Amino acid sequence: MRSSALEELRPDAGSLIVVLTGAGISKESGLDTFRDADGIWSKVRIEDVATYEAFVRDPRRVHAFYNERRRGLLGANIRPNAAHLALARLEREWPGEVLVVTQNIDDLHERAGTTKLIHMHGELLKAECEHCRSILVWREDMSRDMRCDVCGRAAGLRPHVVWFGEMPLEMDRIGEALDRCGLFVSIGTSGNVYPAAGFVSETRARGTPSVELNLEPSEGASSFSHAIRGRASEIVPAFVDDLLKR
Repeated sequence: MRSSALEELRPDAGSLIVVLTGAGISKESGLDTFRDADGIWSKVRIEDVATYEAFVRDPRRVHAFYNERRRGLLGANIRPNAAHLALARLEREWPGEVLVVTQNIDDLHERAGTTKLIHMHGELLKAECEHCRSILVWREDMSRDMRCDVCGRAAGLRPHVVWFGEMPLEMDRIGEALDRCGLFVSIGTSGNVYPAAGFVSETRARGTPSVELNLEPSEGASSFSHAIRGRASEIVPAFVDDLLKR
């Protein structure tokens, strides 16, 4: 990106930067994406494992799907990559606020050191009790007959993830942040999952600069004021370096 273009992107020092991240930022850490040609949804049907109706119909199958993904996330070979680390650095060193809104259900941002974070689609390493609505840290396999540690009732635990047809989490907080941010950054997203795909349109309507950092153009690429193409582990650290230097 030309230096003049970067100057247009740089918000005032006290401004809020909102960063949206998707599966593309975690792919280089060894986690499968969903919508790539060889991604998760090319191997299993959404209707079978990622809706509440599927969970009611066949909880054993849904639990097996998420148990496999949870075990994979906890594998010794899975760790934050340079893009995750760069965003944690941006949070530490930017003189204003930085809020990361992730569509990912992994914990790689946390492992990298990010603390101001919204998991709008939930978290794989947590369970939710349908009886008492408690949210529990969960790192083991889960089954329908397990009991909630809080209320003690069985047959109520589900993965703390947002399934298709359910409302993403903390949308009011996200909307407030989009209203007042001075820069919107999208990293590793496909641009076809709403409401996240509409965030750039919201910020564009307010005249907020935006930039897409992605290997390839997303479906909403034309809505961004700037774009940087390449691997997240390479372009995100360089982008953060430039923001902090200027």
